[in-house]
Amino acid sequence: MSDQTLYGPDAPHGCPVAHGSADTTRLYGPEAATDPLGIYERLRKEHGSVAPVLLEGDIPAWLVLGYRDNRRVLDNPRQFSRDARIWRDWRDGRVEETSPLIPMIGWRPDCVSQDGEPHRRLRGAVTDGLLAASGRGVRRHATHFANKQIDVFADTGQADLVADYAEYLPMLVLTRILGLAEAEGRRLVESCAQVLKGGEDAIAHNDRIIEILGELAERKRAEPGSDFTTALLEHPAALDGDEVVSHLRLVLIAAHTTTSNLLARVLQLVLTDTSRLSGLISGQLNISAVVEEVMWNSPPLAVLPGRFAASDLELGGHHIQEGDLLVLGLAPGNLDPQVRPDPGVSVQGNQSHLAFSAGPHECPGQSIGQSIIEIAVDVLLHRLPGLRLAVPPEELTSTASTWESRLDSLPVEFPV
Repeated sequence: MSDQTLYGPDAPHGCPVAHGSADTTRLYGPEAATDPLGIYERLRKEHGSVAPVLLEGDIPAWLVLGYRDNRRVLDNPRQFSRDARIWRDWRDGRVEETSPLIPMIGWRPDCVSQDGEPHRRLRGAVTDGLLAASGRGVRRHATHFANKQIDVFADTGQADLVADYAEYLPMLVLTRILGLAEAEGRRLVESCAQVLKGGEDAIAHNDRIIEILGELAERKRAEPGSDFTTALLEHPAALDGDEVVSHLRLVLIAAHTTTSNLLARVLQLVLTDTSRLSGLISGQLNISAVVEEVMWNSPPLAVLPGRFAASDLELGGHHIQEGDLLVLGLAPGNLDPQVRPDPGVSVQGNQSHLAFSAGPHECPGQSIGQSIIEIAVDVLLHRLPGLRLAVPPEELTSTASTWESRLDSLPVEFPV
């Protein structure tokens, strides 16, 4: 039976993509939480560079595993739209508004849900606002909050650099960028994590984020400041109220969750390799080289939501129908054996990874995230000389959701 028959308009009842059969691989649940890389490689062997999968609620999608296929999807918005209103399963009523997929995939009035001129208008406002924010002391804010977080545990001789440091530092910097109070930022850390995690609490936490950011926008209308929120409100693109709040949400969730995850992975790599640690402390190794390596091997978003086929087409040898959902495997794409036959070979100096996405929707806040990480690592190593991992490296564990794999903890000890 051909791919056309299995996955095309004449697909039989029970086809994994058309109806979600029991034997189609789920990107959520116990196995996905513990061995996402194993799932990606099994799917690659069984299906090639594109594979049918099920998302939460057993909603069918295509997972793009190949590097070149990911680039094709990311670089061609006319074929692969960001507009979820053409998503067939949503349009036909198979995805409830209460689905945990909606906060990640559903349409909203922000630039990542648009293509063409609407996208350019909205992204221009975001890019201008982030550019202004990056010139207003991101590194100074990162230094302040890095020291403040370290102060809490510096006299104890031990810490968990995930729970005590990486999970909070990016959000605290973002409070300054957006114009939020520090206390509000600490509350939002859990909500952002729950939106990415999915499950039954995702919608409630997403609503909580919207409420806090809606109140922020109202405050800044009355009392403008030198912050990203005011920049959106005053931008010549004339964003309406919903567009402003949607973009605040987008920047908050995307910037915090990816930067906190990336920071934890960078610290993991540094602390499990004494040569890298000594190189950073001595100044012989640049932190950007370590960040680049992590971008290739452990991108902060393992799977990127989502694109929608604008017409029937072929991808990776499979027939994709108009309205099908595609999710982009950034982690498996970076490890595609067709572009990295030996993943052990150094990638230093090679910035063609997929970690920041690509094409018209490539992440516009890369420099801010990298600045936070560089400062976070530098301050930590200089504040805590003798810092070392408190457990054997093989005891470190991670937990994955559909979209990301996060380090559970990073216990360290240091002399006081």
